[in-house]
Order: sequence, then C-alpha cells, then structure tokens
Amino acid sequence: MSGNDSLMHAPVLGKLLVDHGWMFACAESCTGGLLAAAMTDTPGSSQWFDRGFITYSNVAKVEQLLVNEDTLERFGAVSEETAMEMASGVLTVAEAAHLAISTTGIAGPDGGTPGKPVGMVCFGFAQRTSEGVTTRAMTKIFEGDRRKIRNDAVAFALSTAIELIGQR
Repeated sequence: MSGNDSLMHAPVLGKLLVDHGWMFACAESCTGGLLAAAMTDTPGSSQWFDRGFITYSNVAKVEQLLVNEDTLERFGAVSEETAMEMASGVLTVAEAAHLAISTTGIAGPDGGTPGKPVGMVCFGFAQRTSEGVTTRAMTKIFEGDRRKIRNDAVAFALSTAIELIGQR
C-alpha cells in the first residue's frame, strides 16, 4: 500500500458516503492528519466530510474524544480499546457524522516494545445507526519507515471502511 492508494480509496469512500447520505469524521494519532488530508484532497469532499481530530497526546484523547482515562492506563494509547473509544467519541462529539475512523499506533523509528512493535497501528471504526453506535477495532503491523507506515495505515483505514460499508 502507498499514499497513492489513499488517493484512490478516498473518492470511492466519498461516493459510498454520499450514496448513504452519511457524513464522515476521523480521529488520528499516529497518522497526524493524513487521513483527513486524503479525504479532503478529494473534490466534493464538503458533501461528506464533517471534521477531523488530531489527538496525539493522551490528554487530547480524553478532552476532545472522551476516551476514558482508565482505558488509557489499562491498555495504553496504542490499543484496540483506545481506538474504539476514539472512534465512538468522534460520533459523540460530531453529531452530524455517521461514520468515524480512528488511528493510534507506533510509526517509529523509535517507541516500539516487544508487545507493541514499530509499525503497529490500531484502528477504530464507529457507525451511527438507528439502534445507536456500533464499533469495531482491528490491529495491523506495517513494515517500512515512518512515512510508509503512516501512509499505509491511511490506505488500510480507507479500504477497510469501504469493505465495512459494503457489508451493510
């Protein structure tokens, strides 16, 4: 995957969002705005892009996305639990959004541990339905340098969102 994959996936996701009448929002840590940039690089994105949060610090995750401090203490910022709370927090704060993606990970080159290596990214996906908010998370380990890890994470997030909407 590459940054170019993101540019290919964003218009496809945008069309699906328009077809469903949905708005999109995101919360990013390790990708630092690249996901929002990929989405807003797409012409017509104002029809389906609501907002993006860059919550790099734990304090920002708590204050802006309502992530529980206990979740951060127990599982860490780079965890599926935190990713799910980030994504559901987006939908709590951004009431116009129907679909949210979050990214939190270790882009490197430093910061990895045996249990959480460089390249590990946790993704949260939250969707607002008539029954409430449904969330799911997944983790992927990417290879390469910091730039490649971040770009591949964005491409993966977008392609996974496309698949999830297709399963609806």
